Amino acid sequence: MTVESRRAGRDYSAVMQRPTRRDLARRLPQALVGMVVLGMGTGASVQAKLGVSPWDVLHQGIAQKTGLSFGTVLSLVGLVVLLGWIPLHQRIGIVTVINVAIIGPIAGLTIHHLSTPGALAGRVAVLVSATLAIGVGAGIYIGAALGPGPRDGLMTALTKRGLPVWKVRLSIELTALVAGWLMGGSVGVGTIVLVLACAPITHIALARFHVPIADQVGVHGE
Repeated sequence: MTVESRRAGRDYSAVMQRPTRRDLARRLPQALVGMVVLGMGTGASVQAKLGVSPWDVLHQGIAQKTGLSFGTVLSLVGLVVLLGWIPLHQRIGIVTVINVAIIGPIAGLTIHHLSTPGALAGRVAVLVSATLAIGVGAGIYIGAALGPGPRDGLMTALTKRGLPVWKVRLSIELTALVAGWLMGGSVGVGTIVLVLACAPITHIALARFHVPIADQVGVHGE
């Protein structure tokens, strides 16, 4: 959370722990829309063929080695990472589970139905669209405050142990990138664009779509 967010009383990283039916009716549709947009952006980034994000380099590499589809690997890696939450005592939100279940298939469907443009300009346009979709989609679903995805939750759990956010994120993403590249994952200019652009886009989207938890205090009696 940034200093500005603290001053404004907004904790974008907060997660609603005991959502009521009313909470779910308000927040879950937003989270689902965000995850669909994120999944489509992820699939589009693959089809741009200019390099993918560090985690997706890993997913591509595993897919190359195992023969599994990219979408299937994305879901399986998410499940493995989620199991890693257990010794870290990280709470699992409802959206965390849905994230593992649907983003991989949506990315896979996007890859199946979206062809890679022949011209470089077309591929750049797909990459730009994918970058916006990934950043905005993440901001929308995280803003619903029903739980982070497995990869973001792993980072959050480690930072709660006193490790700097930037060191944790850099270490995790570099590990994923190098491991994926060694297995044949795609690293390129798109990787740099996604690393540099997605975080600020997500921050802007969070500021726009964040649904505060504070206004639920009276409902939950907390």
